[in-house]
Amino acid sequence: QVHLVESGGTLVQAGGSLRLSCAASGRAFTAYAMGWFRQAPGKEREFVAAITTSGGVTYYADSVKGRFTISRDNAKNMVYLQMNSLKPEETAVYYCAARDPAMTAPTRGESYGYWGQGTQVTVSS
Repeated sequence: QVHLVESGGTLVQAGGSLRLSCAASGRAFTAYAMGWFRQAPGKEREFVAAITTSGGVTYYADSVKGRFTISRDNAKNMVYLQMNSLKPEETAVYYCAARDPAMTAPTRGESYGYWGQGTQVTVSS
């Protein structure tokens, strides 16, 4: 089992940048692929970004490509989401999630067995 805690969410102006962090504890962090999802009020949860166990491969939603960067530091049991050029419509609760690499659909929430409690990101216009 792995326990995930997100941080870094706050109020930011449109066009601004923010870095979210996710601290993992419990079973070997390097055994898990990681992902970020978000859920806006009244909307379904959506995939944002994912990264493999080694960090060698990343995946992004089309809406964030070129603006967001996912990374991980396996020595520190941390995952990050750097978000640039933020838009008001990206206001949401952002969740960190861990996936057994045997679950081969990195963009699907159902592939992830562990979730953090979320961190609120508010982008003002």
